[in-house]
Amino acid sequence: MSSRAACRVESVPRVFISTPPRLRLRPRSLFSVPTPASTTTASAPTTSQWRRNHIWRSSALSSPPSYGSNLRLANHSSLNSLPRSSPFEKTRVTPISTPLRNCSYRRHNMCRLAEDLEHTGGASPDPTQGRELLPTNVIPTHYDVTLEPDFEKFTFEGKVLIDFDVQEETKSISLHTVEVDIHSVQLKSGESVISSSSAVSYDESKQVTKIEFKDAVPKGKTQLEIKYTGQLNDQMAGFYRSTYKKPDGSEGILATTQMEANDCRRAFPCFDEPMHKAKFTITLIADKHLTCLSNMDVASETEVRSELSGSTKKAVKFNTTPLMSTYLVAFIIGDLNYIETKKFRVPIRVYAPPSSDIEHGRFSLDLAARTLEYYEKIFGADFPLPKMDMVAIPDFAAGAMENWGLITYRVVDLMLDEKASGAAMKERVAEVVQHELAHQWFGNLVTMDWWEGLWLNEGFATLMSWLSCDHFYPEWKVWENYVTDNLQSALGLDSLRSSHPIEVPVKRASEVDQIFDAISYSKGSCVLRMISTYLGEETFLEGVRRYIKKHAYGNTQTNDLWAALEDASGKPVRKIMSIWTKNVGFPVVQVTENEKEGSIHVKQNRFLRTGDTKPEEDQVLYPVFLGLRSKDGVDESLTLSKREDVFKVKDLDFFKLNANHTSIYRTSYTPDRLTKLGKSAKDGLLTVEDRAGMIADAGALAVSGYQKTSGVLNLLKGFDTEASFVVWSEIIARVATVQSAWIFEDAAVKDGLEAFVKDLISERAHKLGWTFSDTDGHVEQQFKAMLFGAAGMAGDQKIVADAKEMFKKYMAGDKSAIHPNIRGSVFSIALKYGGKEEYDGILNFYRNSTNSDERNTALRCIGRAKDPALIQRTLDFVLSGEVKSQDIYLPTSGLRSHAEGIEALFAWLTEKWPEIFKRLSGNPPILGSMVTICTSSFAKQEQLDKVEAFFKDIDTKAFAQPLAQSKDAIRSKIAWLDRDRDDVAAWVKENGYSA
Repeated sequence: MSSRAACRVESVPRVFISTPPRLRLRPRSLFSVPTPASTTTASAPTTSQWRRNHIWRSSALSSPPSYGSNLRLANHSSLNSLPRSSPFEKTRVTPISTPLRNCSYRRHNMCRLAEDLEHTGGASPDPTQGRELLPTNVIPTHYDVTLEPDFEKFTFEGKVLIDFDVQEETKSISLHTVEVDIHSVQLKSGESVISSSSAVSYDESKQVTKIEFKDAVPKGKTQLEIKYTGQLNDQMAGFYRSTYKKPDGSEGILATTQMEANDCRRAFPCFDEPMHKAKFTITLIADKHLTCLSNMDVASETEVRSELSGSTKKAVKFNTTPLMSTYLVAFIIGDLNYIETKKFRVPIRVYAPPSSDIEHGRFSLDLAARTLEYYEKIFGADFPLPKMDMVAIPDFAAGAMENWGLITYRVVDLMLDEKASGAAMKERVAEVVQHELAHQWFGNLVTMDWWEGLWLNEGFATLMSWLSCDHFYPEWKVWENYVTDNLQSALGLDSLRSSHPIEVPVKRASEVDQIFDAISYSKGSCVLRMISTYLGEETFLEGVRRYIKKHAYGNTQTNDLWAALEDASGKPVRKIMSIWTKNVGFPVVQVTENEKEGSIHVKQNRFLRTGDTKPEEDQVLYPVFLGLRSKDGVDESLTLSKREDVFKVKDLDFFKLNANHTSIYRTSYTPDRLTKLGKSAKDGLLTVEDRAGMIADAGALAVSGYQKTSGVLNLLKGFDTEASFVVWSEIIARVATVQSAWIFEDAAVKDGLEAFVKDLISERAHKLGWTFSDTDGHVEQQFKAMLFGAAGMAGDQKIVADAKEMFKKYMAGDKSAIHPNIRGSVFSIALKYGGKEEYDGILNFYRNSTNSDERNTALRCIGRAKDPALIQRTLDFVLSGEVKSQDIYLPTSGLRSHAEGIEALFAWLTEKWPEIFKRLSGNPPILGSMVTICTSSFAKQEQLDKVEAFFKDIDTKAFAQPLAQSKDAIRSKIAWLDRDRDDVAAWVKENGYSA
């Protein structure tokens, strides 16, 4: 899935973005290792932004001030999740990415990791123990499903005929169902009824219907026919309804699906577990003018008499699918337009309801054709279905969903109006599309056997989307952004005590949704990138091809991937990598120098953001690929495989560990070495990745107490000559992290930090300017937009004045007054330095626009208004019915940018909890996102006490993980402030930033 409007947990508050956050889908040139630039101004800065949507989802975000409209920043959130938004979307102030996840970065009921399991960094538990699985006395091989929706009653009539292999004689068959009213059950052989059920019982907690028969069903083959009625719900789960506004202003309805992770059982009774692959034949009954779609192409279309209305309708039967899991089944009925390309072996179409301009799907359509061809080449396997459809859905909880042959998307993640959207949005759409198409092999053709292997799907798709994006758009330099995006998202969440292993034990279906997060997506992709660096690109891809070839149409576990890579490389991949996937967390490597011996001493310990790692949490010794950079190049052979060790360094004058930050750890240097590295950065000895990664590590280490915050601020101040967009995005993000933690502190200190931002950024913002032309490169556009937004929000008078003038003209009808790259920044500046008039203008803009990107920008910005009356209007607006459930997190996310909004959010949550829970309980990811947004921005002990007191007597199992991560994020800020409150106040005063 794709950054499902999912929530992600990011490590640092990222910048405000005008487009929905989404789980980030890419890494840096997967395997290329860039060389340091000879000068820091040699070339234009690089870029790349959940995506997710899927959903990029997440969790504990801290809420910083937002700057600019850069999607990259948006996804890499503080906590994020995710929305991700991240999530953050996905968000570094990244508004929680709608629940974020590209793909089904979807529900949040995970394992209750914070309560049920103790992932302490010690030995991992046996993931197979205690799983709630259906009995395997019968195995499904084929489902023949017929469905007819009732758009008046919002129900549907269904019939499913399931072919079983009976493994052993049995008197009962159990299947998964949710909100399904079963009318009749029969065992059949052809058209003959062998037996009818004697009893049907339902276990609501396990979502299992048990069908018992009078006579035993003998071993062999049999057929089970079930007739039933289901709910065409509005929860964006299972077979559900989605609404849109027609051109004439009336409401249109379409029926669509979202099965991942465990909602196929809402559409028809089934064995809703990924290991139970079967074939599916779908028949849809609908009015003749409606379009019917499913995973496969149409086999036949006939007239039938509707049992619901008595009228004549059409029955569209689709060809039988290959073997696949239930969570990939999809079907859609609605009034849809389409465009088509035949530039690939099989036809590809983009569909959208009449509320969207179908031509806005052209970019995604053309990219899909090129991407499928590219994936066929590098994966060594053909796309096996006869067509590929991609559909924009008006109500969609994730960013996108990889249904085999029928990918569904949020409208904003598929339809791109290049005249109304900026460079960051274009990059986001590209990533989401390429992420979902990668799933056609990773997840669809080869599928994990159970949900602790989710990372095999999402980590691979995330990595491959970066790889393919770099292939088609090398000028975007997406890999340079990997360190500040995917890696920081992973390290941010994994630095919390409430994180979880990549291969996390999942016992119950209700636990699955909360692992659609930055661990499965971002850390999973980082682990794959790390092993690719270790093996080499070609060897890694050869192992991937062997993995796909051997396991096509089957199910796998992580060890199957390690075996394929070992087979291709001859190296002990499993021994090395299992430590990374089966344990929670990652290390910080502390470096000291011995000039006399010409050596460095390195020591690893588990890194926690709260800085209070306990001995029992620090048992795992990771194989740390040190990646030593020197003037002679990079030595990839050095590995720290024990607690501490000593390594010779040829020249201590210049060295840096974790070259290009391809490994998963933080590096803690002495203050002197950090100063020297800052000089080395100016001298052009460090790559963009090295510079950005060094800043990220320094910032994270200050949060946890390894370094003083004043030292980090001095380090950032020394980067005033930096020329890279990616490095500047990290600089801004790290200052924003400090601001978000200090948001409830004295005004003099907060104002001083804002003055520092203005001093740091304004000159470069003015130098680059904020006008855009066709000659501006993709990265340059985002660089200009980011600096404009950051300087404007910090109070740069010229930018504020220009933004106000642009806003005035734009609201008066001159749509050329604001370039799409800075629309979100202009709106935010107008609100911060304006009032009711600006607020009303943006709200009216939301109501009148038909462009999803524009509407999302408006929603995301309105929370910036600090006037108490406007804050209350924003909160009232959230539940007014004007905001779709998929977007409900957007208006609230802006409120996290100021102390007044943060306090109001939690008060609103406690007052409106019954209403919020009722509306979102059917979609745990979005509910978890809202809990995160309304709690994680606190920074005081009394605020944490209020959160714990409120949820003390509430059943939190549906959002246990996001809540635990939010509380961890608050605790880390409390500890940070206790250590460095005076340090930062003194720095602000000493550097002349206090009033």
